[in-house]
Amino acid sequence: MKIYTKTGDDGTTGLFGGGRVSKADVRVEAYGTVDELNSVLGVARATNPDDVEMEAILARIQEMLFVLGSDLATPIHPDKADGPYVMRLPAGSAAGLEPIIDACEEDLSPLRHFVLPGGAPQAAQLHLARTVCRRAERLAVLLSQDATLNGEVLITLNRLSDLLFVLGRWANHRAGAPEVLWKPRG
Repeated sequence: MKIYTKTGDDGTTGLFGGGRVSKADVRVEAYGTVDELNSVLGVARATNPDDVEMEAILARIQEMLFVLGSDLATPIHPDKADGPYVMRLPAGSAAGLEPIIDACEEDLSPLRHFVLPGGAPQAAQLHLARTVCRRAERLAVLLSQDATLNGEVLITLNRLSDLLFVLGRWANHRAGAPEVLWKPRG
């Protein structure tokens, strides 16, 4: 099988479940940004592969993002059931992230200042992932204004950005790197 199909040479792409849209369509932007987030997390994993606990958390998130991206790439047709190969983010996906947030926060000092992205390389990469996640969330919200979405998608993106913030702090803690605190001047 060849990697190139030439079907997108006209600036369109096929959606899972049928239909073609512009590659600039907000749906494509949303699931493309989820794909970008997944790649950023791959870089975060590569910066510190010896941290087995962090590695397991990031691997779980990447797997979840694959399903989330697939969910966004597949329009919901209210009058038609999903086919057997359609992957949707299951209910409770966002809630499943909360115990990870809580466990990581137990190791961290309470926030007294805003935290600037930085510190250890993995922490900085996780902060970048958080910003990409927020962009994916904004695009999914925009898409939801014109299309029906699985309600779990928006909640999960919101909770995931919280988790990525905490993981950035946790990565600094585990690396023994000080957090970069923002302290207003003046």
